[in-house]
Amino acid sequence: MSTDSTPAPRIRDRVRGASEMVRGLGPVTRAGVLGSMGPGALGKAAHSLYRWDFLPSGLLGIAAGRDPHHTAIIDDGGSMTYEHFNERANQLARALRHGNIRPRDRIGVLSRNHRGFLLALCAHGRLGTDLVLLNPGASAEQTNAVIREQKLDFLFIDEEFTHILPEDFDQCPVAVSWLEDYEDTSCVREGWTSMRDMIRTAPPEDFPGAALLRRPRRGRVIILTSGTTGTPKGAKRPEPRSWMPASSIMSAIPLRQRRPAYLAAPLFHTWGFATAQLSIALRSTMILRRHFDPEDSLRIIEAHHPHTVFLVPTMLQRMLEAAPEKQDVDSSSLQVIASCGSAIPKHIVERTLDRFGPVLYNQYGSTEVSWATIAGPEDLAAEPTTAGRPPLGTRLSIRDEEGEEVPAGEVGRIFIGNSMLYEGYTRPGADKEIIDGMVCTGDLGYIDEAGLLYVSGREDDMIVSGGENVFPRETEDVLSGLDGVRECAVVGAEDARFGQALVAYVVRTDDEAGAALTHEGLREYVKTKLTRYNVPRETIFLDELPRNAVGKVVPRMLPEPAGSAGTAA
Repeated sequence: MSTDSTPAPRIRDRVRGASEMVRGLGPVTRAGVLGSMGPGALGKAAHSLYRWDFLPSGLLGIAAGRDPHHTAIIDDGGSMTYEHFNERANQLARALRHGNIRPRDRIGVLSRNHRGFLLALCAHGRLGTDLVLLNPGASAEQTNAVIREQKLDFLFIDEEFTHILPEDFDQCPVAVSWLEDYEDTSCVREGWTSMRDMIRTAPPEDFPGAALLRRPRRGRVIILTSGTTGTPKGAKRPEPRSWMPASSIMSAIPLRQRRPAYLAAPLFHTWGFATAQLSIALRSTMILRRHFDPEDSLRIIEAHHPHTVFLVPTMLQRMLEAAPEKQDVDSSSLQVIASCGSAIPKHIVERTLDRFGPVLYNQYGSTEVSWATIAGPEDLAAEPTTAGRPPLGTRLSIRDEEGEEVPAGEVGRIFIGNSMLYEGYTRPGADKEIIDGMVCTGDLGYIDEAGLLYVSGREDDMIVSGGENVFPRETEDVLSGLDGVRECAVVGAEDARFGQALVAYVVRTDDEAGAALTHEGLREYVKTKLTRYNVPRETIFLDELPRNAVGKVVPRMLPEPAGSAGTAA
């Protein structure tokens, strides 16, 4: 870590920060987050802002004051206005407080995308607790390990996950946040309750912080890392203290107030969590589904006419496969398709722009740095593989192993600085490297002469084959554009001849092009595009790639390579 405590840089940073705050008023004003309102709404907004700042609980109070009768949520349970949403969040906070949940206690949420997640999010902020977002895609062993490590004081859990908890689970009180059938409560074990009953039986007295002059503790949200290589770590997220985090995103993505937004990305993940906060700030009608289905998503677009769809790349690919032609679905309302979570294959970028028009925005980021760069439709039309540029208030730097900046075009380690960097992991000794207030993302990449970022891959994914540095993602990008390849993943493996070599895992399309794919054919194709070190030593054909809940391939779940010859699995 390097620091500079001399007065000049400190003054420069303060001046830059003040200038960015002023510039940040523009995007949130254009989007409608800030705007004129009547005296009553202004009073309620000021009250919420004073007590909860720009936390989701504060943003909800502002939205309920400005647009009480506007629909806030449409989910599998029906619809809910902002006034109703705000009242239910208050009731849940009171019920938690009545159950002896105090500031600094930790509340866990193991939930799909539905109102229960959002109610828990806003209730926690009004109490000053910490919130731990558990991964619905994790194994029972991983989930119980995280619950023990995070020392939860209360747990909200959907019915479909209750079997994960051992029969003698007694670490903390439990409430079922979603019941498949509210007439059948057999999953609610003795001593448990449900979120619905908590809200229904909440005491009438208010909770700490309700008085005008009292401000509860600013709790933390703990988001788990992807866990693609082991037990997920908890990353402590700061709470926004100003409009700048929203302004950074809105400076690059044209979001607008009071428009329907389909939140398909998993809410427990950094991207999905951010989309919920942005949507509440915009007083959007948030459309949620507990389970993603491409055909259902297309029906949502036709029935609810969303202005924005927030998703991850695998969801986008499935939607394109479900409706490949423009006339298949009326998507004229769509102005923004915002994707994040993993790289979008080049052919998916091109098909999206052709199918839906210039509406695709690809955000690169991580649990630790939130957002890093954003590529808009013009960037992606010109350079489909770019990760874009840093938005307002964000610093990007490419550095070598010694921490020195490298010239444009040279691959190095990616460092990001913004107002929402994580505050360290809950597990000691695992924190990311920080240089000049910027956090290392763990990725390698380069910036071209136009200022666009390109991500080459994870630091630990790069292999050395025959003395050459090789990035598996380059081969992935080439293979993903080949007819017959539905999706693919490329990883490094030990090799007796070259030290390391690439292994390709390929899912074929259900047509003649897919049936015609062979290991040798794939090798010959890659040879025409890249160096010989990028050519996969082995190809393993799969029915599907093992992915986590946000669409990232889980390397440890891929079959072991068989040897030096191509194989079919």
